[in-house]
Amino acid sequence: MTISVLIADDHAVVRDGLKALLEYNGSVQVIAEAADGREAVAKTAAYNPQVVVMDIAMPELNGLEAAVQIRVQNPQVQVVMLSMYANVEYIYRALQAGAVGYVLKESAGKEVLKAVEAASRGKPYLSSKITDSMMVNLSRMQTGPVESLSSREREVLQLTVEGKTSLEIAAILLLSPKTVETYRSRLMKKLNLESLPALVKFAILHGLTSLED
Repeated sequence: MTISVLIADDHAVVRDGLKALLEYNGSVQVIAEAADGREAVAKTAAYNPQVVVMDIAMPELNGLEAAVQIRVQNPQVQVVMLSMYANVEYIYRALQAGAVGYVLKESAGKEVLKAVEAASRGKPYLSSKITDSMMVNLSRMQTGPVESLSSREREVLQLTVEGKTSLEIAAILLLSPKTVETYRSRLMKKLNLESLPALVKFAILHGLTSLED
């Protein structure tokens, strides 16, 4: 039986490469593509794929937040996260967001099909380069500063560090500019941050934006 897949990545060349890899042996059909997290959420609802293969770092709405929304709206859909980072915090947050798979981009060529096949059966899949010692650390992970923020606060944070104004954020999230400013003030207080540069650094460190350090 063919596995239906949605690919979400902000680079078209990556989407094309993943599609070619997944469809090569005929067991997978890519039925939709998305260039950011918000589009991934909308297209998952529209196309109802069995598996979403999604980059962790995307503009507008990162893969972690998109995974949360996808799992709430379409709990039958399984999410496989793609990431450049073999970082315990990223893995922990991906699994907390509801992802069933975590594949490192450096080994995606060999592993992404295995991850999709496992996900279609509801089975977890982690890249082979994620070591036993990392898994021990993963089991010891405690709630960090990111988890102190609400989903909406994390959305406002990402859009803020990507240069959106309060008016632009309000239009994207269907909120009033005043409400956006309230969210921003609240999240900065929770994180004990006092400037935009500090907020940008925090967002990059914790994978909340596609911006690169």
